[in-house]
Amino acid sequence: MKSMRMLLALAIAAPLAAQQPDTAKPAMPMAPGMMHRGMPSAMAGHDTMGPMMQHMMGMQGMMGPMMRGMAFTPDHLLARKDALELTPQQVTRLTALRDAAKTAHDAAQADMQTHMQAMAQAMKAAAPDTNALKQHFQAAQAAMGRAHWSMLSAAAQARAALTDVQRGRVEGWADMMQSHMGEMRPRMEQRRAPPQH
Repeated sequence: MKSMRMLLALAIAAPLAAQQPDTAKPAMPMAPGMMHRGMPSAMAGHDTMGPMMQHMMGMQGMMGPMMRGMAFTPDHLLARKDALELTPQQVTRLTALRDAAKTAHDAAQADMQTHMQAMAQAMKAAAPDTNALKQHFQAAQAAMGRAHWSMLSAAAQARAALTDVQRGRVEGWADMMQSHMGEMRPRMEQRRAPPQH
């Protein structure tokens, strides 16, 4: 779930940055879990819930395959080491993968945050410089890609460290998460629908 929240946060970070009033700090949910807490307040007062929800739903469809792979992130597996019956060797390997991925991920996130803040600052101008915005936007997108790749690469290596039985258990959990997301989608779309008069 942490990974999903982070991916959704990254997907909506740029539109939110552009929508912030001059008196507000840019709502940049950069770390896993922050988006879940910060999103409602960041979007309060903006008549963008419909388009934002539509954008998020579109991102969900695109991220589906990636989200399934994220079930194998080392931190997710380590949090369930008892249920998976991980061996000490597996715990050592997954811990090393987690730590290396976190270092790369945090560096990419810090770079992305720097460029997102620069974009938010540039958007405060009466006539924003689109060349500067484009440079920061592309740099933020590249950093986002590096952050995603660090997680995906670690998940692929962590998957390889498991036995067939352990992989099967994680696949079962991923199936349940996908099913849960499928159940949430109609509710989200219903909230987005205009009220019936």
